[in-house]
Amino acid sequence: MAKIAVVAIGGNSLIKDQEHQTVPDQFEAIRETCRHIASMLERGWNVVITHGNGPQVGFSLLRSELTSHVLHTVPLDSCVADTQGTIGYMIQQCLCNEFKRRGIKKQAVTVVTQVLVDKNDPDFQNPTKPIGPFYDEDKAQRYRKERGWNVKEDSGRGWRRAVPSPIPVRIIELDAAKTLVDLGFVTVVVGGGGIPVIEEDGELSGIEAVIDKDYASSLLAIGIKADLFLISTSVEKVALNFGKPNQKLLDRMTLEEAKKYYEEGHFPPGSMGPKIQAIINFLERGGKEAIITDPENIERALLGETGTRILL
Repeated sequence: MAKIAVVAIGGNSLIKDQEHQTVPDQFEAIRETCRHIASMLERGWNVVITHGNGPQVGFSLLRSELTSHVLHTVPLDSCVADTQGTIGYMIQQCLCNEFKRRGIKKQAVTVVTQVLVDKNDPDFQNPTKPIGPFYDEDKAQRYRKERGWNVKEDSGRGWRRAVPSPIPVRIIELDAAKTLVDLGFVTVVVGGGGIPVIEEDGELSGIEAVIDKDYASSLLAIGIKADLFLISTSVEKVALNFGKPNQKLLDRMTLEEAKKYYEEGHFPPGSMGPKIQAIINFLERGGKEAIITDPENIERALLGETGTRILL
């Protein structure tokens, strides 16, 4: 049986820069990633895809607010559902075309995925998840006053809107996803971290939040017993002392080293921190191996030529 790899695509990695934010631009970024995913299939992997949606859900929410004088507004959980469908469609189409070019007899399918969260999660009181475009501080503070946004500086890259990001507890459609994976479909699951829902009196209802896609991807990888958890992001390797004169790129880490570096503060909460914590969760709960690298280096990372590999 083919080994299972969960490949988590960053929402920011679908937008190259501020001049390339349109849907055609995002399609082009997804095409590149899908070429590498197709190569993984040719190497015998059964691939499950997850993706972020930070910029895209921010665009969707902003679009809703700017048109509120003519149309009803769209709650944040519905914006997450919208981006799940949109990005899932883009991935499916790009994979379908790539499969045809290579003669791969596979189909891709997207599962609209709900993810249970705790309504008492502290992040609802102190929102931490950056979404949407980057602003300079003056514009961000103006939007805070004019629109009632929570805003925060995002890892030295600029200021962004911040929304609640509760920890995922359970993937509602996990069994459906497992069935599709077992049948050989390339399955897109927990897009944007999943649509956040709470459970009260045995019934589900949406709640306004955005779940971190790396935490949700880790939960998925644990649930389907994945052999590999690969996070595709904007850097080729993980670094200690990132951006400083004593920066050190890492080829490999053990689980214990990852925990030590995390506790020492090497991985900021707005960038690498959630990725490392998600991998720690995966390895502590039965996972065997994880890799962090950028989209263009996925194949080389699988061969051990680059990327950062984290092992037990």
